[in-house]
Amino acid sequence: MNLSRRCFLAAGTALAGSLALPAWAQDAIASNGGELPPLADRLPDNPLVLTPRDRAGKQGGIWNHALVGGGSLSMLFRYQSYEPTVRFTPDWSGVTPNVAEAYAVNDDSTVYTFTLRKGMKWSDGHPYTTEDVQFWYEDIFRSPELSTTGQAFWLAGGKPAELEVVDEQVFKVKFAEPNGFFAQQLAWANQDQITRAPKHYLKQFHIKYNPDANELARERGFDSWIALFQRECGLQEDNVFFQNSTRPTLNAWKFSIAPGEDTQRAVAERNPYYWKVDTEGTQLPYFDTVNYQMVADPEVLLLKTLQGEVDMMDQYICTPANKPVLFDAQESGDFHFYTLKETAANVMVFQLNLNHTDPVKNELYNNRDFRAGLSHAIDRQAMIDAVFVGQGAPAQPSIVEGDPLYVERLAKQYTEYEPEKANAILDSVIPDKDSEGYRLDSSGRRVTIIFEIDQVRTTFLDMFQLAIPNFRDVGIDAQIRTMDRSLWETRVRNGREFDATAHQFGANSGVAAMLDPRYFVPFNSNALYAQGWALHFTNPDNDAAIEPPADVKAQQDLYTQLLATGDQAKQQEIMLKILNNAADQFLVFGVSLPPDGYGVVKNDMVNTMPVMPNSFGWPTPGPSAPEQFFKN
Repeated sequence: MNLSRRCFLAAGTALAGSLALPAWAQDAIASNGGELPPLADRLPDNPLVLTPRDRAGKQGGIWNHALVGGGSLSMLFRYQSYEPTVRFTPDWSGVTPNVAEAYAVNDDSTVYTFTLRKGMKWSDGHPYTTEDVQFWYEDIFRSPELSTTGQAFWLAGGKPAELEVVDEQVFKVKFAEPNGFFAQQLAWANQDQITRAPKHYLKQFHIKYNPDANELARERGFDSWIALFQRECGLQEDNVFFQNSTRPTLNAWKFSIAPGEDTQRAVAERNPYYWKVDTEGTQLPYFDTVNYQMVADPEVLLLKTLQGEVDMMDQYICTPANKPVLFDAQESGDFHFYTLKETAANVMVFQLNLNHTDPVKNELYNNRDFRAGLSHAIDRQAMIDAVFVGQGAPAQPSIVEGDPLYVERLAKQYTEYEPEKANAILDSVIPDKDSEGYRLDSSGRRVTIIFEIDQVRTTFLDMFQLAIPNFRDVGIDAQIRTMDRSLWETRVRNGREFDATAHQFGANSGVAAMLDPRYFVPFNSNALYAQGWALHFTNPDNDAAIEPPADVKAQQDLYTQLLATGDQAKQQEIMLKILNNAADQFLVFGVSLPPDGYGVVKNDMVNTMPVMPNSFGWPTPGPSAPEQFFKN
């Protein structure tokens, strides 16, 4: 008897008859005639055996967490939902099997073969097989009625990949041309949708499988089956994806109270069919429950963390300004720091809307000299000193110095704080001013730029306290409008009428920069400055797509070439061209490359990483395997 049977038979027994049956077992029991199967029958034949970072733990306990506002749900992918087909290793040195037991790539990166785990199950006990993969591919991804986001990596040479199902466990993804980054793209953040589409649950909402799907949709308040289906599968928007406690999952925990179903909290409970075990045969995850407090803003989150009510956090509150307060509270709050190695392309990126619906603003924002003038107008060092306690140096969104992809011109151009030069450049573009000294555009209107910002980004708000006067000093009526993240997503990520925004992330080195070059080429919805151009790259037939100018289109063509090759030397060569072109185009401007960050974790939390990358794409701390966290 191998480990994958011997350990499980010893480690687990049926929970039927327990007087204090955990809530996480209810669905599984209901689907099995009132009795939870023995552990050995809940696991695949070859589960993933995970070596705990420090030591093996025991099942039980509550992980106390928090969510800020109504729009921070995408953070959940980082903590409890990073379960793609293949995943990044904890040190980000490569890709390793995860949901798939194994995978292989042919020599020219045109055929990827994946083997799923035999006997693997969804959280309700239903088998997970290639039937689910085929359902996603045929009935969602290739459906003419439905739409998916972030799936451009399934295309090569302008053609979608073909799916070949070999049997219940094996499937192949075949591309017309080489697709050298497909495995890495599956591992990137929340891009892999083939592990999140349970056919047995979703087919009731699909017209192909349920002729009454439209009637069902109307009963639930939707216009058609399409709207209801997309709400139930949630694959079009992160927040919607998590606002569903009924959909089965492959994750370590399943929501029993989903975000939005209760105003005060969200609760995720152990998946009894989770397919990972530790080296002693104990089924993961260790924690029975993840309890999320819903807090109004970062200030409330900070207070709760200082009081020891949050077990682990690095988002929203772990700013340079808060570090002294958190440092002093380590003993009373019973927590300590961990280090985040920053991988973002900048601490904050100013992004004018280059696809603005207002033709006058659109023409002005697309003037490179206008952007250069604005860049010279801001005092980056003052921002670094005030907001980051002097840590950092003026820089545009770029690659970190010392990396083979570093381009000095991209990093350093227009970073000097020179109001006189800024005025001279702006005089050449918009010389006329009103009686108050504000510049006038070609239609005679005051040049007003409203930066729309996600309100939980407190460091952004601090930087704008300095940037707004800088812009006004050179005749630009700059303003800031803060809003809840969900409204920001609607206004900015899915809108065309906003003037400008600011954000961060992207990547500053190596393969990560190749996978997320958002500030160097508009390739997906994270290119907030040019959503229409990005859409033209991913879906040129979409009515909202905007054909880019020739130089931007050439940049997108280069990125297509980059994605097509698996040759590392060729990847480096093409990426350097993209970066040099990005310096020529100067689409966005920033403040500084980020210094290393930090997070806080309770002293009784075991198996967390003391040092880890800080990245959306990795995504922190997902690849560190939260399923093996536990408390002493």
